[in-house]
Amino acid sequence: MTFWTLTNAPRVAALVCLTAALAFVGAACSRSDSSAAEAKAGKKGEARTAETADAAPPVAVTTARAESREVPSYVQATGSLVAEETSDIASQASGQVVSTPVNVGAFVRQGDVVARLNDRDARLRLQQAQAGVSEAVAAVRQAEARLGLQPGGSFQASAIPEVRAAGSNLEQAQAQLRLAEANERRYRSLVETGDVAMSTYEQYRTTRDTARAQVNAARQALEVAVNQARQSNQAVQSAQAGVESARAAVAIAQKAVADAVIRAPYAGYISSRPVAVGEYVTPASVIATVLRTNPIKLQLLVPEADAPHLTPGMQVSLEVDAFRDRKFAGSVSSVNPAIDPASRSATVEALVQNPDNALRSGMFATARIARRGGSRAVYVPRAAVLNDQNTQSYRVFVIQGDTAKLRVVQIGTEEGDVIQILSGVEADEVVATANLQQLFEGARVRVEQ
Repeated sequence: MTFWTLTNAPRVAALVCLTAALAFVGAACSRSDSSAAEAKAGKKGEARTAETADAAPPVAVTTARAESREVPSYVQATGSLVAEETSDIASQASGQVVSTPVNVGAFVRQGDVVARLNDRDARLRLQQAQAGVSEAVAAVRQAEARLGLQPGGSFQASAIPEVRAAGSNLEQAQAQLRLAEANERRYRSLVETGDVAMSTYEQYRTTRDTARAQVNAARQALEVAVNQARQSNQAVQSAQAGVESARAAVAIAQKAVADAVIRAPYAGYISSRPVAVGEYVTPASVIATVLRTNPIKLQLLVPEADAPHLTPGMQVSLEVDAFRDRKFAGSVSSVNPAIDPASRSATVEALVQNPDNALRSGMFATARIARRGGSRAVYVPRAAVLNDQNTQSYRVFVIQGDTAKLRVVQIGTEEGDVIQILSGVEADEVVATANLQQLFEGARVRVEQ
């Protein structure tokens, strides 16, 4: 028995090896058949999916056409808001503060009272000046009465009583002189003919010479009367000048009273009021600070490359952190012609309407200035863009015939109900605007009007 086992051992080993090889081949064949079956089953599944997609009802959609529009060119810049006007209000007079009717943050109109000073001394000086006017007017009336003038009447020397009397005396003397000269001539002729004695002629000649002297005296008296009248008229004019001086003193006193009331120079908001009731202030003291914030000024720093393209009047759109959902509009008011050598930028100022005081001085702002010229861009309705949260991308379905084609797009700025498409959609292509969640690549669609 032992001999047989040893003798047949090689045959047993060969038999074992043959059995193992047959088992390996069988397993390999089994796996190959299984793979082939699976591949066949996959192809059948894909065929069934395609058949299912073809068999699905079309998705109802509305459409719109992508539009090509002119896109303006912008200059982006940052800056700060400052008040258009800032005024440190001061008093023109010195005095003690008796009231401060406004507080910080209050809105004041032009001419509103900001503070009042004690004006008792100023009012007393005003009363004194007014009394001085009355005295000066009385002096004028007195001087006019001396001349016989009515209040406010014009001066005429011939109308003065003294001048009229002197004029009458002169006329009378001239009449007597004419009579004396006529008698002297007649008696001189009679003397020559011998009809009268020389002594009689000499008497009439003396009368003539006396009349001439009287005329000269009357003429001098008239000149004296006229000069006196003129001097009296100068007194009237001096008195009238006194009236004007007194009235100027009244005006000065009235200004002193008015200066005791400190008023707002323009409409704005009180940002500071460092004085209080009881303090003594001088013209060097700041009573309050007023800011004019409508319109408010925006100061921007623009790169030197963009500065030559900006001119006053260009439109400006700005945003601030305090109102992220709101945009404010303004226009460029000035462009600094000088470039800052340190920052290589130019300062541009714009005025922004601010009726509700939403914008405050000191706010940081981001602005865009619309430049002339621009380029064209494609816009689609906002409803045509699908924000895919899974892939963090934006998608648009372009409708070609009755089939939806998926486009991954890059969006730009939003303007109202439309969105700028930077890439992915061409102008005049038709895009779906409804039921985007039900669409996929190759989906059948039914366009509804």
